[in-house]
Amino acid sequence: MDKITVVKIGGSTLGSHDTTIDDIVELQRKGKPVVVVHGGGKLITDWLSKLGLASRFVSGERVTDRPALEVVTAVLAGLVNKDIVASINSQDGRAAGISGVDGTLIEGKIAETEKGFVGAVTEVNTGILKSLMAADFVPVVAPVGFHARPRPKGAPAMLNFNADVVAGEIAAALVADNLVFLTDVPGILDASKQVISRLSPAKAQSLLNSGVASGGMIPKLQACLRAASAGSSTCIVDGREPHALMNAIESKGGGTIIEGQR
Repeated sequence: MDKITVVKIGGSTLGSHDTTIDDIVELQRKGKPVVVVHGGGKLITDWLSKLGLASRFVSGERVTDRPALEVVTAVLAGLVNKDIVASINSQDGRAAGISGVDGTLIEGKIAETEKGFVGAVTEVNTGILKSLMAADFVPVVAPVGFHARPRPKGAPAMLNFNADVVAGEIAAALVADNLVFLTDVPGILDASKQVISRLSPAKAQSLLNSGVASGGMIPKLQACLRAASAGSSTCIVDGREPHALMNAIESKGGGTIIEGQR
């Protein structure tokens, strides 16, 4: 199965993804396999607040204790995932919602103890994705994954994962043709706050090393580099723009492209 596109829909663009759904369905109609990975951080924060639970972050990642893990799982694998699946199916597409737990798609270990039950990916088992795509479904993946064994005593069987990291790992494991990040920014900015239209992997790494890339852009760039190392062409674009996904795939400009190392 070649020319796979992995699409990461950021939580900040979930409320304005109508043309993204159109583009996903159009790609499917053209016989082009697509995998969707989504976030949902804002909605998680909203639900934690409703339940009287505070949100804490370390290095840009949510600290996930047991109560937070329950909310993360319910919101990501439930509300957000099924909303995207329903939207695709409503446009006469064919989508199936899963999480990284299903088929042990994403396995991992606790990354840093101060972040709680947040995982670092150790294995990607693509069988369930390939089966769904072979049956002409778009897999829609929530970034909750399987806590690999052996586990610390009393630890949960699930972990919360950074959705950007999951998208990069899935793209690398599938040797995807394209990895597209739909975000709420126009692309990667240089020190003068201008969009960089094209980056080599080496230049992207230098932006990380120098600190020019910061905050939420760090895991996105790291995910791009991971996918680029497997040969994927990656793109970070403003998902609020009409047909940003299709324009990125068809190289019609906009955003930042990082070339794969083929």
